[in-house]
Amino acid sequence: MTSPAAETALPALNPRPGVVLWPLWIAVPLLLVTGALFVFSATLGDAEVALKQLVWYGVGLAGLLAVVFVDYRVLARWAFPIYWAAIAMLVLVLFFGVERNGARRWFDFGPFSIQPGEFAKLAVIVALAQHLSRPPEELRRRGALLGALGLAGLPFLLILKEPDLGSAIVLVPTVFAMLLVGGVPPRLLGRLAAGGFVLAALLTADALFAPEGWRLIKLKEYQRHRLLVYFGKDFAPENATPEQRRYYRELQRQKSWNVEQALISVGSGGLTGKGWRHGTQNALGYLPRLGAHNDFIFSVLAEETGFVGSVSVIALYGLLVFSGLKAAGQAKDRLGRLLATGVVALLFSHIFINIGMNLGLMPVTGIPLPLLSYGGSAVVCSLVALGLIQNVYLHRRNH
Repeated sequence: MTSPAAETALPALNPRPGVVLWPLWIAVPLLLVTGALFVFSATLGDAEVALKQLVWYGVGLAGLLAVVFVDYRVLARWAFPIYWAAIAMLVLVLFFGVERNGARRWFDFGPFSIQPGEFAKLAVIVALAQHLSRPPEELRRRGALLGALGLAGLPFLLILKEPDLGSAIVLVPTVFAMLLVGGVPPRLLGRLAAGGFVLAALLTADALFAPEGWRLIKLKEYQRHRLLVYFGKDFAPENATPEQRRYYRELQRQKSWNVEQALISVGSGGLTGKGWRHGTQNALGYLPRLGAHNDFIFSVLAEETGFVGSVSVIALYGLLVFSGLKAAGQAKDRLGRLLATGVVALLFSHIFINIGMNLGLMPVTGIPLPLLSYGGSAVVCSLVALGLIQNVYLHRRNH
């Protein structure tokens, strides 16, 4: 029999009416089941890969529950130790990580691997929320804004160094949303946004149009090819010979193949799809064998479930976003509001970019689709992030 003191010490463990964020708990199980089914389908029935995904789901759900039952204000006290631990992991992976396809992003532990960049995104959200939860008058000082940019800029550069352009990019809208909600003066944010837009335009122009010896930004060749495909720019230099132009045309055809086949997959699904595990684009190898269950999982799903299934999945993601916005709107303090906002912005960025690149609306950047794409670190971090949303709602101002 527990004492009254023990009961008051653990209020979050005692169920109370109105503490469960039902849209979130409806969407998460349905997305996990969908993810398991279509990872299995995308890998042509590879039971080992599907089993690994189920293991990561279990780890992620354990992390979600652990986060839910620890008051987010207690977690925030550890924000900067968590942040610096994430920075240390980002540095170590550059030296001791395993290299795959020219990128060094993973620690390899036999059958499983860990990607520190995914955990760094969460660490940035928690640290930035703690930094921005200071009194509003302090945020009017430029030093507070510079501190916030420094917190985001260091992991941004380290992730870019791996290189992982996609993971670095999603930090930008996440940080901007948190700065906006945090109360940073609109005047400063406007200048920051204008400067960022000009810089992004200059760097894109540099990567696409500058001669090789004059480029300021040193993208990997495959990253540059993805941008060239997206903008429809000819791969061949202006002074290329006819033989070189034939070579570059074939190279461009190869590099644009994945996007074209993803679009065909989405379109061929029709209204209701071809049926689970009956998608021909994936089965016949038109979608990349190593990417069908990662970057292009939405194309597999769209072909097999059609417009109805695609819209249903997007609706489930809408429930997640709605849950985050509801938690942010009812948060008892600025810290909770900032945490929920950061998670919503991060998830929305992943969803928008991944589905956008499957539809040819965004360049291919290797961004996973939350809870659906295969991958341990991304799955675990997505579920822990959703646990933060439920945590903020659990301790909202009405309770």
